[in-house]
Amino acid sequence: MQVSPTIHALEIPFHIPMAPGKSMARSVYLYLVLTTPITLIDSGVAGAHQIIFDYLRAWGRKPEEIATLVLTPAHPDHIGSARTIRRLTGCRVLAHALEKEWIEDTDRQKQERPVPGFDLLVEGPVPVDALLADGQALALDGENRCQVHATPGHSAGSLSLHFAREKVLITGDALPLPGDLPIYDDLVRTLRSIDTIRDLAQQADTLLSSWEAPIQGEDRIQQRIAAGVSWLRRIH
Repeated sequence: MQVSPTIHALEIPFHIPMAPGKSMARSVYLYLVLTTPITLIDSGVAGAHQIIFDYLRAWGRKPEEIATLVLTPAHPDHIGSARTIRRLTGCRVLAHALEKEWIEDTDRQKQERPVPGFDLLVEGPVPVDALLADGQALALDGENRCQVHATPGHSAGSLSLHFAREKVLITGDALPLPGDLPIYDDLVRTLRSIDTIRDLAQQADTLLSSWEAPIQGEDRIQQRIAAGVSWLRRIH
């Protein structure tokens, strides 16, 4: 789904095994920035590369055009197919310093944060080629760039990306989804990060998270942020 002149949203369905013969249906959104070259925001779960590559071909682009893969957190539904994508495209992998260890050592992540079906969701480790820092401008091509913002709380190194030119804000998992399980390491940091997101959203027409379909319109975006905060406080 195209959501701005260059940014496309792609939903990746998957299942989490819960018990023999039982699983929980889930999905995650990732984002393609179809500039030249292409930037991919998160990689989905293991095997998602095929859905990504098919989508690119449908738009007349080639998978080999992916030059950069940004991982917003290190969790399985974001890094699952990173290994294959890097191997097949030669892209560089970017992430926050505090996510690097779990991306490069998925066995350690599995031990420290055991998720049901981890080995089915994650293909394995992938090297991080460069680190992203709060406030950094990330160049996508000759004209387009985005601003990197650290939005910790969901994880220590969670990132959000602001595309000022296209008025798009990508928040990864930083904004809890009302009615769903809010996952966070630190409540105070999560709320501070949502304050950052609220400020950035004043300069955005489109909000893109990993939890749900794109949200467009300033009022709807601010309502969604407020609902996320209310749900987080209620659960906590």
